[in-house]
Amino acid sequence: MSNDASLLIIACGALAHEITALIEVNRWQHVSIQCLPAELHNRPEEIPGAVQAKLNEIGKQFDQVFMAYADCGTGGMLDKLLEAEGIERLPGAHCYEFFAGTDRFAQLHEREPGTFYLTDFLARNFDRLVIQGLGLDRYPELHEQYFENYHRLVYLSQGDSADLLERARGAAAQLGLEFEHVVTGYGQLEESLIRVAAPTA
Repeated sequence: MSNDASLLIIACGALAHEITALIEVNRWQHVSIQCLPAELHNRPEEIPGAVQAKLNEIGKQFDQVFMAYADCGTGGMLDKLLEAEGIERLPGAHCYEFFAGTDRFAQLHEREPGTFYLTDFLARNFDRLVIQGLGLDRYPELHEQYFENYHRLVYLSQGDSADLLERARGAAAQLGLEFEHVVTGYGQLEESLIRVAAPTA
């Protein structure tokens, strides 16, 4: 795309920090971001409807729209909508895959299918989105039902925050899971945004 072609990134709120950082460091003045609530991940069936509502809201204000979502548990329904609208999204099934990279994530999953994953965002918001979001603060007996098949927590970190690393360790302990830390950086999120947002000569 050209220097003056406007691009809107419609993003999951869980990616706001990383996408904003990429926009700033690359000085993409033609790129804007609008986020949908990260809490939609607890209700993935509502993601396509929320995306459609956002697309209806923005209309034709931008030359190009890119969807900073993976499939995110929509079972292909998001892809069906985006195909009809002619909009591209991030690769993979979820943020864990595009942060780690498809091959690396497949290796992690194959080594231990019973893995619960955290990103920087989820480590930062673990109590709100996981403990409160799943109702474990009110109904602790649900813990066994939710996590009986999990054995390990893998923290896929985008930055190098010692505080978030400690929070992730605490989350693993709280859930009674083994802990592993994998540094991913921005992974395929960065690759995808550079491809669609970097001005062409």
